[in-house]
Amino acid sequence: MPAVLVIGAGKIGASIAKLLSHSGDYDVTVADRDAVALARLAERAPVKTRAGSIRKPEELAAALKGQDAVLSAASFDVNAAIARAALAAGVSYFDLTEDVATTRAIRRVAKSAVPGQIFMPQCGLAPGFIGILAADFARRFERLDTIKMRVGALPQYPSNAIKYNLTWSTDGLINEYCNGCEAIINGRQIEVLPLEGLEHFSLDGLEYEAFNTSGGLGTLCETLAGKVTTMNYKTVRYAGHQYLMDFLVNGLRLGASRHGRLQMKKMLEAAVPITMQDVVLVFVSVSGQLHGQFRQITDARKIYHRELFGEVWSAIQLTTAASAAAVLDLFFEGKLPTQGFVPQDAVALSDFLVNRFGGYYALDRYAEEIPV
Repeated sequence: MPAVLVIGAGKIGASIAKLLSHSGDYDVTVADRDAVALARLAERAPVKTRAGSIRKPEELAAALKGQDAVLSAASFDVNAAIARAALAAGVSYFDLTEDVATTRAIRRVAKSAVPGQIFMPQCGLAPGFIGILAADFARRFERLDTIKMRVGALPQYPSNAIKYNLTWSTDGLINEYCNGCEAIINGRQIEVLPLEGLEHFSLDGLEYEAFNTSGGLGTLCETLAGKVTTMNYKTVRYAGHQYLMDFLVNGLRLGASRHGRLQMKKMLEAAVPITMQDVVLVFVSVSGQLHGQFRQITDARKIYHRELFGEVWSAIQLTTAASAAAVLDLFFEGKLPTQGFVPQDAVALSDFLVNRFGGYYALDRYAEEIPV
């Protein structure tokens, strides 16, 4: 039975631990400095707990002893240190980060991995599953033209001015809205501005908007460099959200400094309630030459909140945790590379969707049949 250390007992870390431990196939230990959160988790799932600060190298090293893998659900700013500690311990590493600089740092660490040890960041929804889906579609074309990737974690019942409720990390949300965004335009990899590139579309009779945000492409820019003309990632929201967030980030310049971002976090958490009643929208469109024709394949999925293990799980909670648990499962099943850095596009979509955890993404799917 593989021993897995999950770092972070917050909403997502606890969810990953529950999925893995309730499967009966993993020996799960959860580490966090919050003893109350650990005790609450231990009441809901058969996990071991370890209280302490992973920011202390000696405590982190002790926690990694005897583990086969570590999965970080902690803040992105500690992930590089966790990856270095995993390297020293000979432990495979996974995380959920959307931060581009952090992923680059982990990639450098991965160059020293030993056989059987992998480093796989960006294992959530976006980056994560969205890259697996887009890469699978891309491989089906003889020549690529355009790849559009759109993801939104949305309240099912929007009722405030910004038509949004907090459904996941506020720090991560602000990071996406403030940091530069990778894209490929006219065959060239460039950086575009967050909150720009506004577009509108409809799905199931509902109107949505989408705009540039940071981190969602993962490593696809590198994988598909020289192979695609246009590729971009945008976050989906209900119409009107981008205008108000642009006012906060750029109009009031709250995104221009660390102090401003902290002020924006306080404002959002004081004024925008959390909801568990959400829906995750995943939308991928790929066009290019296929069987001698200029074709387009589109895949749209909606995953809703649901009850699991006697609790209500939000859609973003379920999709993020399920994606991380699925790639971990695939690693121990021998369906991933076995050494060094592993990008999300190395995962076969067919393997992911038939996996017991990845199968949650197969719910509520609307897609054109993919030509063979």
